This record gives sequence, C-alpha cells and structure tokens, in this order.
Amino acid sequence: MKLFFGEISNGKAIINDEEQQHIVKVLRMKDGEEIHVTDGKGNVASGKLLIEGKKANIEVSEIKTNTLDFNPKLHIAIAPTKNIDRIEFFVEKVVEMGICEITILQTEKTERKNINIDKIRKQAVAASKQSLRFHFPVIHDMVKLTDFLKNIDPEHTFVAHCHENLERLELKNIPLLEKLTFLIGPEGDFSEKEIQFLSDSNIKAVSLGNQRLRTETAGIFVAAWNYFNMMKG
Repeated sequence: MKLFFGEISNGKAIINDEEQQHIVKVLRMKDGEEIHVTDGKGNVASGKLLIEGKKANIEVSEIKTNTLDFNPKLHIAIAPTKNIDRIEFFVEKVVEMGICEITILQTEKTERKNINIDKIRKQAVAASKQSLRFHFPVIHDMVKLTDFLKNIDPEHTFVAHCHENLERLELKNIPLLEKLTFLIGPEGDFSEKEIQFLSDSNIKAVSLGNQRLRTETAGIFVAAWNYFNMMKG
C-alpha cells in the first residue's frame, strides 16, 4: 500500500502539497498507480494517481471512514533529551507501535528548554504513513510538568522513576484501561520535589524493571508493553 497524507471531504481527496512534490519529484510515480490518501483522522481514500505536470491528484474509487484506532489509547509525556536525535528516534518508534498522544515535558532537570515541535509532528506523520496508520497521534506543545498535571486523570496516569526507596507498581500489574498516560522523566530523573508533587497529585509510580533505562528507552519500553497487550487483546 502506498499511503499519503491529505484532506478528505465530500467524497473527494486532496493530496498535501509536500506529498505531491514527493510523488512527482522523488518517487517519480506514474499515472494510474493505485494510491491511498488519509487525513490522519481515521478516514482513507483509495484510487488511481493522476499526474498533471507538477501536480499529483487522486481519482477516488472508495472512501472508508471511521477506521478502527488503537485501544487502549496511550499518551506518553516525556522530558526531552539533551541530544534531540534520541527523542526523534523515540517518536518514530512509538508512533509505529500505536501511541495516540505525545507531550514534551519541561521538568526541573530538563536541560533542553526549546524543541522544534513542527519537526516532531512531521516525523510523526512520516512514521504514521510508514506503518500504515490512518489515525495520526497528537503531538502537544512543550509544557511544564505542573501545568500538565492540571489536565490529567490521576486514575489513568502513572509515572516511571528510578527512586527505588519509594513504592512502585510492577508494569505487568497495571490494569489495561481505556486510556493510559505515562510520565517519563529527564536524564537524571525527576527531582525529589517533583516526585513528591506527583505523589500528592495521586499519580501512581511504576517500575520498568531492574535496569536503569535511558529516557527514550523507557518511553519505547512502555509503548512496546502497550502494543504487546493490544495484540493479545
């Protein structure tokens, strides 16, 4: 399946401008090839490619709406790493495994204060197309930890930290709720003040095993655990 991003409405599909350039200049696709276009909201159009000069269009033969999305819906709020390549790697892999939301967290120990969210969003779209997802994940703007906690449901939210002296649940014992949110700390972990704040906010702590995982590895581990559970269900 050759999947591209675009808009779908009123029985028609319009391929995104950047995607059109990619089709014509990079892929050098030909008239009549079968393609699929998704709006990233669960709708997908199928049809034949029409090349007109530098423009690429689709002659729609079928539109499917409200395709199934991943369940449970996983939201990972993660602090950015100093080396941004590691967060970009995290985004690519967790999108492939069905994550529904990503939030970049600013914590006390976060060294990187700015991040190119637009670039992250484009990578999420690319990973979605690569893995044939019709529901693209939501990538939120960077937010402070205290502000993030104002809008979450503590019953569905967990924090992974490395403080072994504090009580932590085993990941395997977490119930498969309809929606799950995991917080992943920065290099150097959450501060003691932040962990106390999370505890006071009724956020349950979880252990990811005996090994100390890097920030992006911890995020990928949680996404893989969720993906494995989805496949079992």
